[in-house]
Amino acid sequence: MNIQIRRAESKDCARLLELIKELALYEKAPNEVTVTLDHFIESGFGEKPVWWAFVAEETKTDGSTEIHGFALYYIRYSTWKGQRMYLEDILVTEQMRGQKIGKLLFDQLIEECKEKGFKGMVWQVLEWNEPAIRFYKKYNADFDPEWINCSLNN
Repeated sequence: MNIQIRRAESKDCARLLELIKELALYEKAPNEVTVTLDHFIESGFGEKPVWWAFVAEETKTDGSTEIHGFALYYIRYSTWKGQRMYLEDILVTEQMRGQKIGKLLFDQLIEECKEKGFKGMVWQVLEWNEPAIRFYKKYNADFDPEWINCSLNN
């Protein structure tokens, strides 16, 4: 299998949105994805992008390609630490899990943090998502049980 990690391009957005919907289904919230493709593209590739992403793309023997995973992040500012990467989503399709694609994506994010001079990376994981928790523990991630997630929706 020939998997390459590369920066996402605007042409990838339809596939990324499919994968985001797959993630929402896995997280038991399939109706929560309400972003339109146009808004998604504009937010990542418009005049003032607010997110960036990497994709895991397989090149098949016939020359065709298929995206099997992605990692999407944005910049978060911590008044204590400075600029930090916020990993919004990382996903490898169900049929491709266990093939080290998640590791390739996560390692690329770590490299991006270093290259951009970010003061670390933060993310959330659902407490019941044991496979993801095991994955993050391999990186010696810190898990903080003290903070409660809050949000407002318009």
